Amino acid sequence: MIINNKPYRTVWMENGIIKTINQLKLPEKFELVSLHNLEEVAGSINTMVVRGAPAIGGMCAYGLTQAILQLIEVDFDAILRAKSILQKTRPTAYDATHALDFVFRLVQGINDIPTLKKVALEAAEDYANLSVNACRKIGEYGERLIKDGHRILTHCNAGALATIDYGTALAPMRMAHYHGKQLHIYVDETRPRLQGAKLTAWELAQEGIPHSVIVDNASGFYMQQGKINLVITGADRIAANGDAANKIGTYEKAVVAKENKIPFYIAAPFSTIDFNCETGDHIPIEERDGKEVKEIAGIRIVGKQSQVKNPAFDVTPARYISGIITEKGILIPKEIKTLRNKHV
Repeated sequence: MIINNKPYRTVWMENGIIKTINQLKLPEKFELVSLHNLEEVAGSINTMVVRGAPAIGGMCAYGLTQAILQLIEVDFDAILRAKSILQKTRPTAYDATHALDFVFRLVQGINDIPTLKKVALEAAEDYANLSVNACRKIGEYGERLIKDGHRILTHCNAGALATIDYGTALAPMRMAHYHGKQLHIYVDETRPRLQGAKLTAWELAQEGIPHSVIVDNASGFYMQQGKINLVITGADRIAANGDAANKIGTYEKAVVAKENKIPFYIAAPFSTIDFNCETGDHIPIEERDGKEVKEIAGIRIVGKQSQVKNPAFDVTPARYISGIITEKGILIPKEIKTLRNKHV
């Protein structure tokens, strides 16, 4: 992604130290954070310094590798503890499991410490590069859906900040913009953490892509008015039957899009598909601190007598999804299950 006219990835490693963009500071301030140990890595995910399923996957790959690099001797009990801690940070995002299994599978059984560290570092870098290439391909396939003059709705942030680079939902829009197509993006603000208003809008502004931030409740209005041609969102976990969990409010967009005969697409790499999860009913839904709803920028907006609920995600049934844009092409949801034994 381009930030202040310079290329960046969301997560990377330098000399054993993990670097990431502090997404809590955006859009007011662009700040890089250095993470030195497992506690800091897990904390960065829990507090959403880094967020978005593929970005969490990249952070987990680097985090497990960093834990291995800090070993004095081969200790697979310690490696498994680190793997478990990272896997529990955000329960809905499946990319964390995929990334941790990717690294662990390659280091498992290595009994000398220099080789263990070398393989772990190579595994993390390979995982990051594979993730970047997957998102680039998502952009290339997804661009085919975008016509010149299209107006596109997206929800939450599924841009480069939510991945390692390019993004998922924003990748097709980036590619369309790079190829000179005229388009306008409607960006849901995405309560309660405002990832659309804070992050997606900031990414689009950095690359000069025309956009408007709208309140979450306005998306149906614009669909009904015929001002949206296409809806593309990301996903945090996709079940084997094509049901998709994404930021709370996505289900509503899909239902209203179908009512208004507007195509609704999910963009996600294969690392987001949980082939062991048969349907969306089995996807764990993270319930976050109610303080996120009670306050905006530290100012309380909900009375002290009121309780709040704060589910972070909802599940969109496959019947509302026109297609899933992956690095292997655009799939209809029922095709997912047939690829169970072919995924990498």
